[in-house]
Amino acid sequence: MQFPHSLNRNQLPLFDALLSSTAANLQNIGSDCTDQSPAAAHFSEVSLSGAADQCMNLLAPMLRELSDKHDGRWLTLIAPPANLNQSWLREGGLNRERILVLQPRGRQSDFELAQQALSLGRSHTVVSWLHSISTETRNQLENAALQGKAQSLNISLKITAKFDA
Repeated sequence: MQFPHSLNRNQLPLFDALLSSTAANLQNIGSDCTDQSPAAAHFSEVSLSGAADQCMNLLAPMLRELSDKHDGRWLTLIAPPANLNQSWLREGGLNRERILVLQPRGRQSDFELAQQALSLGRSHTVVSWLHSISTETRNQLENAALQGKAQSLNISLKITAKFDA
């Protein structure tokens, strides 16, 4: 059975409130972090769970907004998931000229690389995919971000298997 639908009908604004508040928060990420008040936190975390495609579709607008920041510094991605590759960045409309993708070398951990990238101050935002962030780890990333006048954003992905009906 097919249900006729008009192409002129508007889609329900299910996520408008979420997207507008997220966009407002993203405008503050990577801004000059000279204000050291508790309200000017340098560490943020986003938790996404679901099918990989679904999570990546939710992640794209956030990263696109950050890649378009009018800041002379990089949006740095530390050890992103394998499906977040150059073609995904291009298809997602991200400004690849302002994105630096780094992988840890040797015995260096993702955390150590993120901490180093934050403290150097060459990135307005450093995005990491660290699992189970402890309070101590969070504080270390926040201190490194404060030192580098940057923003630390950790993405916690919980990918679930895709079920076919």
